[in-house]
Amino acid sequence: MKIKFARESLLSVYQIAAAVAPQRSPKTILQNVLLCANDDGLEIMATDMDLGVRLNVANVEIFNPGRVVVSVSRMGMILKESNDEFMTLESADRQVVITGNHVRFELDSQNPDEFPETIKFDEKDYFEIDSKVFKELIHRTLFATDTDSGRFALGGILLEFAEDTVTAVGTDGRRLAKMDGPIQVVGKPNTGNSDVIVPTRSMQMIERILAGDDGSVKLSPRTNDLVLSFSHGYLFSRLLEGRFPKWRDVLPNRTDSIKIDLQVGPMYSAIRQAAIVASDESRGINLTFNDGTLVLSSRTAEIGKSRVEMPIAYDKAEMTVSLDHRYFADFLKVLQPERSFTFDVEDEESAAYCQTDDSYGYVIMPLSRD
Repeated sequence: MKIKFARESLLSVYQIAAAVAPQRSPKTILQNVLLCANDDGLEIMATDMDLGVRLNVANVEIFNPGRVVVSVSRMGMILKESNDEFMTLESADRQVVITGNHVRFELDSQNPDEFPETIKFDEKDYFEIDSKVFKELIHRTLFATDTDSGRFALGGILLEFAEDTVTAVGTDGRRLAKMDGPIQVVGKPNTGNSDVIVPTRSMQMIERILAGDDGSVKLSPRTNDLVLSFSHGYLFSRLLEGRFPKWRDVLPNRTDSIKIDLQVGPMYSAIRQAAIVASDESRGINLTFNDGTLVLSSRTAEIGKSRVEMPIAYDKAEMTVSLDHRYFADFLKVLQPERSFTFDVEDEESAAYCQTDDSYGYVIMPLSRD
């Protein structure tokens, strides 16, 4: 195998693949990545057997096709530390030679036949979604998943596929984020497996891969896994087992609640200011709605107290609700500052529901004010 590549192009893709390869594994071959050069170009493959990627690399000249296994850490450091615009890679007799203008590295290599092939997307029946929409669905729900609890099903994002819509849901039991997006159905996807829970780590990788992608994503949920095809490669992910909560029962369905229109930027600034005196033990922020004014206040023993006022369109009776400032800020951080949202609350003991006009909803459970 012999190729010439643009170092920056390979590095950007290599770093994604390197994040998939496990640092420790009973199968030492998995602690590497596989480079495969053929007439179609260069692919990088990495897997930990639960998550796998197969990514295309641009700006590569193929002299001799072939496959070679390279060390995640060593190859990564060569690409990162080198100053060469272009470099050459050759492999023969279980050795890889990388050269630049004034550098030469020789690395031992393992048998590429021992590297498990990551799956390609050859499905005829699948769902298709705009890559920017899918990235936004992930971005607005990923933060709400539970990565620490033993409740396995909450450690990922639920994807519910319908005829022309996919709904993404993330929850940790204390807050819940959901968003809808339009999809197209191609062929006859397995609707029996159309509701799947994709692990948080896999969704993080998908969001990273889709950064700057202007194409579309093809998704095929299967019995135990999900396969994706995008403009520059493929991704495979095992699915989480377990029963996801009946999340629709959590969404408030009330007619006599108070609905207040707020702007993201000013609200996020006010939350951050009020939270200055908060601590890990005292995370509650009181939101008091009164005639034309929202007052955000906090008080923590041995630290002090805060009070932040902002004008709002509100002319009903005074009401106060206490929320965890981190959960409220998480919602605001994934939205553009100029956006507006509706804050829906019934009383101090009911959940707060934040909604935007593009099918995004967020539920925050209240804190006790005692």
